[in-house]
Formats: sequence, C-alpha cells, structure tokens
Amino acid sequence: MGPAGRETAAETAVRFAGPGDLDVIVEGNRAMALETEDVVLDPDTVRAGVAAGLAGAVDARYLLATRGGRVAGQLMVTREWSDWRNGPVWWIQSVYVWPEFRRQGVYRALYAAVLDEARAAGAVGVRLYVDARNTAAQRTYAALGMDGDHYRVFEQMLVDLPVAGP
Repeated sequence: MGPAGRETAAETAVRFAGPGDLDVIVEGNRAMALETEDVVLDPDTVRAGVAAGLAGAVDARYLLATRGGRVAGQLMVTREWSDWRNGPVWWIQSVYVWPEFRRQGVYRALYAAVLDEARAAGAVGVRLYVDARNTAAQRTYAALGMDGDHYRVFEQMLVDLPVAGP
C-alpha cells in the first residue's frame, strides 16, 4: 500500500498517515464514537491503539483525506484471510469525515484509494460494517455501490470497551 498523495477532481488528497498524525486520528476516532454510538472513548486506550497501527506493530494502516491542507477524513484498513476466496479481504474501519467536509466527496476519495490499493495488493474484497442506527453512513456506502444485503456482522468482544471516566 502506498499512495503518496492522490488528488481528486474535488481537490481532496489522500495519503497514508504517519506518526505525526497520531493526535488527529485519535481525535477523529473519539469524535466518531461519540457521534455514531454515543460512547466517550478513553483517550489513552485509543492513543495506544492508533500508535500501534502507525508504528506497524499490527496489520493496520490509516488513510487521511485532506482538503486545503486540513485533514478532512480518515479511515483504517485491516486485513484478514478468506479461505473461501483464497485471498485477503480488507476491512475498512474507524471511518470519520469531519462535519465541515461532509457531502464534498471526501469519503468517496478515501474509498477509491482503498479500492486502488486493495486491487494492487491482490485483495479479493473490501468489507466494512456499520452500526444499524447509522443510516447516513449506510446511504453513503450504498451510493458507492457497496452491497449491504449479504451479511450482517455479528461479534463477541472479549474485552469491555474502555470508556473515559466521569
């Protein structure tokens, strides 16, 4: 993976995040959790998780979209193996577009960059899950041609979600 900085017609550049982007990604993850799930994430836990991804300690990469030199959106990509398709599937997670940049093609640019990189790396598919209450995100993904009809993601977490204290 590795676009150095792709420009779209809407003047949105997409690049992979580096260590200097830690604070903005933590801020975006916490804002996304509060907005979409009404959860206040513990900042130290999120910081450690994002830092692990940025350092390459886990199989996760962050992409950032910028407009006018400002971070406008972000997402994280992880990979898992599909034995049914004999190849890696990329999972899009931690998606957030800052409110002032919504409806301007920011997520579309991020998604296009993920698809380009996934294809170049030989991925067999791209997936994401979205909270059933987040209808705005569901409309966005459907408009991009993603199929939400085949699967509902079920999960069992082994660790409670660390949230910030009072």
